[in-house]
Amino acid sequence: MFYVFLADGFEETEALATLDVMRRAKLDVLTVGVTGEMVTSSHKVTVKADITPDKVDFDNIEGIVLPGGVPGTPNLEKADCVINTVKYCYENDKYIAAICAAPSILGHLGMLKGRNATCFPEYETELDGANYTAAHTETDGKVITAKGAGCAVEFGHAIVSAVLSKETADSVIEAMQCL
Repeated sequence: MFYVFLADGFEETEALATLDVMRRAKLDVLTVGVTGEMVTSSHKVTVKADITPDKVDFDNIEGIVLPGGVPGTPNLEKADCVINTVKYCYENDKYIAAICAAPSILGHLGMLKGRNATCFPEYETELDGANYTAAHTETDGKVITAKGAGCAVEFGHAIVSAVLSKETADSVIEAMQCL
């Protein structure tokens, strides 16, 4: 199971386009409402999360997705449930995907040291020890980062490529008319 964490102020394109690509690829994905069941994006789009943090199943977790946005990213970072899940995934070799400002959370936790990573411009100084590439997406082992909303479909593609295969990801993206 993959969990997409949503906190008030999340960037909706980064969360929902990524979620859409992953579900089209038949990955098991649930959204987690960090700040409540109903979560409002940075552009005032309200989404009903699939579950609340108490329902995250660590026995069945394959990975997590952290969308960016402001104040979404700071709201994610101050939530113990998010930090505990990120640490669990890191320590247990699970996938961790973060886009836009959210890679800064991984940087603050020291999880990007020696890794290639990307993020929204102006956040690169928050990627402590990372090799900042400025690419649209970056996959380094089981850590996947992306630049921002305009890269959300590509970010979903990178996740599906890493978890399933590039061929599966390509077929999903082609069916969406992105190739």
